[in-house]
Amino acid sequence: MDKVKILVVDDEWNMRNLLRIHLVKSGFYVIEAENGGTALDKMNDQLFQLVILDLMMPGLDGIEVCQEIRKRDASVPILMLTAKTETRDKVKGLETGADDYLTKPFETEEFIARVQALLRRVQKTPAEETMDKKISLDGLTMDVSEHVVSVDEQPVHLTPKEYELLKMLLTHPKRVYSREQILFIVWGMDYFGDERTVDTHIKSIRRKLKRAGLPYNPIQTVWGVGYKIIGSSGHES
Repeated sequence: MDKVKILVVDDEWNMRNLLRIHLVKSGFYVIEAENGGTALDKMNDQLFQLVILDLMMPGLDGIEVCQEIRKRDASVPILMLTAKTETRDKVKGLETGADDYLTKPFETEEFIARVQALLRRVQKTPAEETMDKKISLDGLTMDVSEHVVSVDEQPVHLTPKEYELLKMLLTHPKRVYSREQILFIVWGMDYFGDERTVDTHIKSIRRKLKRAGLPYNPIQTVWGVGYKIIGSSGHES
């Protein structure tokens, strides 16, 4: 089983190094970012199961980075770290989209326990629970157990890669995936093809769904980032 990949964002090298040591000892794979901009760049290129985010950073602070992450990914858990102890700072972080809050300094045992608790919570998300059921979106239905896609009961015949790509999008609605992330998830880490392969498959899925009678385009292009799936009410012409 692949190791859980965690992004650690902190402008202080000593803190990043300390967190990395504890996380690696606990069996996690760690990627570091020294500022908010770098963190967002790394999230464009890779998938993370958890983000550990310092609140006080020069440039983009933790609140701004958290807001931007939530625009791209509503599901990835975020653990916010700060030296501040005032209640309003904790509330602001949680309201922005952080899932948990830990004040520096903290005990290693508590830190790792918070990380593990957040990861357990994610493993029980509704998207994961639908993997053996039907997923529906405004006339578009995927029966995962039967491996069938339909539009208002009209079967849509997809290739295996098209099916896996659509399933990935449907199980994480509104989440934006970069082309590189899609290649990694659908084609695998050993695939060395061009990212235009993703565009070709997206066009084919759109064409087949339209031909089957779906009155809107469910796969939206997020310019400069990648793709996400939307319902008919969120369609942009």
